[in-house]
Amino acid sequence: MLSAYVHVPFCAQRCGYCDFNTYALGRTALSPDGWVDAMRAEIALWAGPTRGPLSTVFVGGGTPTLMGAGRLASVLDALRDGFGLTSNAEVTVEANPETVTDELLDGLLAAGVTRLSLGMQSADAAVLATLDRVHTPGQALRSVESAHRAGFENVSLDLIYGTPGESPSSWAATLDAALSVGPEHVSCYALIVEPGTPLARRIARGDLAAPDDDLMADEYLLADERLTAAGLGWYELSNWAEKGRSCQHNLAYWHSGDWLGLGPGAHSHIGGKRWWNHKQPARWAASIARHEVPTAGAEQVGVSEAHEERVLLELRLATGLPLDVLTTTEAARVPSLVAEGLATTRRNRLTLTLKGRLLADKVTLDLLD
Repeated sequence: MLSAYVHVPFCAQRCGYCDFNTYALGRTALSPDGWVDAMRAEIALWAGPTRGPLSTVFVGGGTPTLMGAGRLASVLDALRDGFGLTSNAEVTVEANPETVTDELLDGLLAAGVTRLSLGMQSADAAVLATLDRVHTPGQALRSVESAHRAGFENVSLDLIYGTPGESPSSWAATLDAALSVGPEHVSCYALIVEPGTPLARRIARGDLAAPDDDLMADEYLLADERLTAAGLGWYELSNWAEKGRSCQHNLAYWHSGDWLGLGPGAHSHIGGKRWWNHKQPARWAASIARHEVPTAGAEQVGVSEAHEERVLLELRLATGLPLDVLTTTEAARVPSLVAEGLATTRRNRLTLTLKGRLLADKVTLDLLD
């Protein structure tokens, strides 16, 4: 099956912790309408040689909903015409709460969007300010309620823990607030201080404390406890969902599936080959205007690299990693991981325990040759 990722490079303003390929509106030569035209043209470049239909589509960014439902519908129509969609295709659009209106939600549903992913991050106004988020704590909650009223049956909330100044009680209040509106899916991401970001500079100057690893571990455990009790089961290290509401697009990534990345800086992976687009929006659009695929670089994934990536990615999943994909020496290390309480083996699969999930990177390094 084939998936498609569509990158919208625009935001109202860049958040201080973000290192994604995004640009404040008006700070790049490419306009929103220019993005739509280039995106539809890029889809046309791929629609012939690349086989569909698409089983998942994920429109991310950036803030896709800044484009409005009409522009996004135009892009989705191009995907539908160029590749086709499976009858049960999952179509996700990311949204920031301050952009959500009833008109937008109705337009997205009419365009065939089946899943909405909202960036809530926190219910604490001080934490949102540290992250440079512009929405208020209540806007995300109201957006979930509005989405459900409009007819969305799969709404996800993104939360961030470990922000400087966040207390355990603040994080607990964020979890409780998120659960109060009944999202079908919740993602909880540990704050990563990316080099070169305004947040990194503030921490380097001593204006903010660096995230505390022990505190973040405690917050992860609290998230797992609260979300599990609310009926959302973990299916990937940072993701919990009601049964049947896991993000199928992200599962395609974690299972090393095939996906086509469209838009500035988007990455693709098909048939063991990876490639990536020009990051700068104007350069991306200029390549497409010349009827050129806007590829900036490519690589073939080797056997050893593919093996390492499979172990890394599938160990993140609640379904675990098949033991028979391990080398002889890797398999010999499994009993010690089980003895340390980091993993279990059942039905020929290696699965992380809760303790192992906290140390997932270490477990992977210890396991691999």
